[in-house]
Amino acid sequence: MALKGQHTTTGFIQWNNLTQLILKLQRDGEHKFSLLIGTGAFTGLRISDTLGLTWSQLVDKDVIELNEKKTGKFRKIKINKDLQSLIRSSYLAMNQPNLDSLVFINKYGSKQINVQWVNVKLKEIFSKYSVKTANASTHTLRKSFGRRVWELANYSEKSLVLLSEIFNHSNIQVTKRYLGIKETEIFDVYDSLSI
Repeated sequence: MALKGQHTTTGFIQWNNLTQLILKLQRDGEHKFSLLIGTGAFTGLRISDTLGLTWSQLVDKDVIELNEKKTGKFRKIKINKDLQSLIRSSYLAMNQPNLDSLVFINKYGSKQINVQWVNVKLKEIFSKYSVKTANASTHTLRKSFGRRVWELANYSEKSLVLLSEIFNHSNIQVTKRYLGIKETEIFDVYDSLSI
């Protein structure tokens, strides 16, 4: 969280770097964080909703159903085949925990991990695996999802409308600011000037 009067903006990670990180974490036995990063990247969920997931919401499912903590709105999120595979392998590697238990629990198995600890751990992971991003935090995953959707749709306004709906933003201007698109567009104006 920023200090009063301080402006910080969380960056995003290029998709190929993010997917490589997920695979490297899996390879290195970091299944909890491989799944946490994968879930954030493939769903665009806020961290509070990701941390509240149970195995029964993920294992052998095609759709995640939940009420968002921040908005209270009901959401259905499609689980694509790559995320399904990551869920299955993580579930097996973590010795098939009880389906009713939370997915992201502390090392003692007694309670949900908290956002502050996740932020610290993500910074460590990004540093260890040389992943470059500005002001790394849990929001990085959500922004990376949004930037990937926008990129795959050839940077269209339609994709911004869809992202605005997915993110529950009030309009696409909020979504553009959130993804850092407005600033990029403004900077492109300066770059277009030449002698």
